[in-house]
Amino acid sequence: MEGLLHYIWANRIFPATEMRTTDGRLLEILDVGQHNRNQGPDFFNAKISLDGTLWVGNVEIHVRAGDWFRHGHDRDAAYDNTVLHAVLTDDAQALTHGGLAPAQYVLTVPDGLRARYEELSTEQDYPRCHRHVGGMEPMKMHAWMDALLVERLMERSERMLERIKHFSGDWERVAFIALSRSFGFGLNGDAFEMWAGRVPLQAVGRHRDRWEQVAAIFLGLAGFLEQPHQWPARSGLSDEVLRREWQFLSAKFSLPEAMPSSLWRHMRIRPRNFPEQRIIQLARLYHEGRCGLRSLLESESLPAVLSAFCASGLSEGSARLMVINAVVPLLYAYGIQHQDEAMKERALSFLEQLPAEDNYILRQWKACGLSVSSAADSQALIQLKREYCDRRRCLHCRFGHEYLSVRA
Repeated sequence: MEGLLHYIWANRIFPATEMRTTDGRLLEILDVGQHNRNQGPDFFNAKISLDGTLWVGNVEIHVRAGDWFRHGHDRDAAYDNTVLHAVLTDDAQALTHGGLAPAQYVLTVPDGLRARYEELSTEQDYPRCHRHVGGMEPMKMHAWMDALLVERLMERSERMLERIKHFSGDWERVAFIALSRSFGFGLNGDAFEMWAGRVPLQAVGRHRDRWEQVAAIFLGLAGFLEQPHQWPARSGLSDEVLRREWQFLSAKFSLPEAMPSSLWRHMRIRPRNFPEQRIIQLARLYHEGRCGLRSLLESESLPAVLSAFCASGLSEGSARLMVINAVVPLLYAYGIQHQDEAMKERALSFLEQLPAEDNYILRQWKACGLSVSSAADSQALIQLKREYCDRRRCLHCRFGHEYLSVRA
């Protein structure tokens, strides 16, 4: 309910009649202030008028006025500049740490707004707004989806930039880790990231033109040469040759010990998708120079990127996922750090050119009447589900806002 009160205040859903504080002063809301989602007062720098006198300060909102004391605001100097305490139930008078009594106002919740908020809060079907979202204006709908897409790319870019900081600005290393993690396709993502962090790229780079040696280092570090394997005939790899190369190169470069093979997951995975097969594909990309940072930054053609991934043995669908989950976030993060808008636009254009993913999340949104035509749309809707629907943040979602504001 407190979230609904925040929504009412932020969107100025106030009565048409004059507003008065609990002590009878005439109240005018000139500026609701800046919503604070962190610790401290709920709204900063609000402007109100009390009997014609301008007050500038913070606004605190509670369901019950007594929550002021239950939350300890009377002992916290951060609330001393509160000029208005807005509540649903007036059962106490707030007092600041300095002993002052801020003006208090009782908020009202329109019946229609309350009913629709409760409907969204208690609805069990997903998405909860399924009964009305299909009737929204297309322009508003796609404006929100555009914002969600940028939000998702920013979140992924932040994780990428955290890796950049961790590896002291080594974009080549970060690009390799990002691609490797995506080769895990979720199930083995963590193991691939751990493995990629152990691969000595400088040492491998000296033998990049030797296919068997690149494959030996990659597979050896992953722990897949500890037991005999039957490698695909098309790879041209021999278990005996790989073992010999691994022993030579690990001694030459003092390579780290192999990862425990128990870290890799094989259950419920088709043999062609086993992690050792994916590592062979990644080794092929590296050997042919198709997955380096420079080649990715210079690839302006999406078909060329997809073709490079498919040439390593990935299916077209898997290649698309690689672009969505690794290439696009990498390009976008690179564009942010280097203030390269063209790079960010290229990342967005790749998503717009790719067809939408096909999963249960998108099928449910399509059933509501939303148009999902590209990976840009599907990524936006995945962000919507994970960050808003799953967390029941309907009050912060433009679909939910539209529903509540139109019918309030």
